[in-house]
Amino acid sequence: MIALVVITFLVVLGSLMLAISTGLRYFESKRRKQLVSVLKTVTEQEDDHVNLLIDPDQQKKQPEQQAGLEGILQNLRILLAESGMDWDLQKLLTIIGGLFVVGAAIGWFIPFESPGALRCGLVGAGLAYLPLMYVKKQRSKRIGELEAQFPDALDFLARSMRAGHAFTISLEMVGEEIHDPLGQEFRALFNEQNLGAPLDRSLINFGKRVPLPDVRFFASAVLLQRQTGGNLSEVLGRLSHIIRERFRLKGQVQATSAHGRLTATILTLLPIATLVGLVISSPGYLDPLLTDPTGRKLIGAGVGCQILGNMFIRKIIKIRV
Repeated sequence: MIALVVITFLVVLGSLMLAISTGLRYFESKRRKQLVSVLKTVTEQEDDHVNLLIDPDQQKKQPEQQAGLEGILQNLRILLAESGMDWDLQKLLTIIGGLFVVGAAIGWFIPFESPGALRCGLVGAGLAYLPLMYVKKQRSKRIGELEAQFPDALDFLARSMRAGHAFTISLEMVGEEIHDPLGQEFRALFNEQNLGAPLDRSLINFGKRVPLPDVRFFASAVLLQRQTGGNLSEVLGRLSHIIRERFRLKGQVQATSAHGRLTATILTLLPIATLVGLVISSPGYLDPLLTDPTGRKLIGAGVGCQILGNMFIRKIIKIRV
C-alpha cells in the first residue's frame, strides 16, 4: 500500500514538473521570438530612399514587379505578415500542396463525363485556394481592426503629448493601453526607438507592418513636425477627426450600396437554387443537359456568365472612400 502511494506521488510529481517545464519552455520561446522579431526589424537596411508621401498602393506593387516565382513568394510573405498569423511561408505552401493532392484524389472519383486530368486539376485548385482565402480573410479582419483602433490611438497620443509627455514615452503608453493588434504594433515601434533605430526608419517599418494610408499620414506628420516644428498634438487631433469623418462617409456609402450587394447575391444564388429545386422535384429533367456535349457547353457558358455578371456588379458598387 505504501509503495502504491509513493509511486502515485512520484507519477503526479513528474507530470506536474513536466507540465511546468513545458510551459516555461513555451513562454521562453515566445519571448525569444518577439526579441528576434524586434532585432530583425531594427537591423533591416534598404538601399533606396523610401518616400512616405508616395501612393500607398506602390508598396504592394513593388513585389509584383519581381519576375516569376520570387515575386509570388514575396507576395505570400507580405500577405502572411499583414494577416498577423503565426504561419510561415513553408507551412502555408505545405497546406496548399496537401489540399491540392487531396482535391486531385477526390476529383478523380467524381462521376462526371470529362477528362480525368481536368477534374483533378479543378477540384485540387479549388481546395488549394481555401488556405489563401482563409489568410486573406484574416488579413481583412486584422486590417479592419487596425483601422478602427487607429483614431483612438491618435487621440490618446495627442492627449499624452498635451499632458507634457515626450513623443517616445507617449508611444510606450499607447502600446500599453491600446488593445491588440494595434497595441502590438505600437509596442514594436517603441521597441525600435528604444533600441536606437532612427525615427524615420521606425516609422517606415511601422507603415510596412500596418498597410493603411492613415498610418502613412501619421508618419508623414511626425517627420514633418520634426523637420519644420509645430504643434504635433494638434496635428494628430485633426488627423484623428479626419479619419473619423472618413469612417462616417464610408458607412453612408456602405448603406447606400447595400441594395446593389443584395442584388448581386440574389442574382448569383437564384440560378443555383433553381437548379437544386429542379434536381429534387424532377430528377431526370436535366439529364440531357448533362449528357449531351452541347448541354455541357451551355452549362459552362452559364457558369462563366454568372461569374462575370457578379464581378461587374461588385465592381460597380465598390466605391473607395
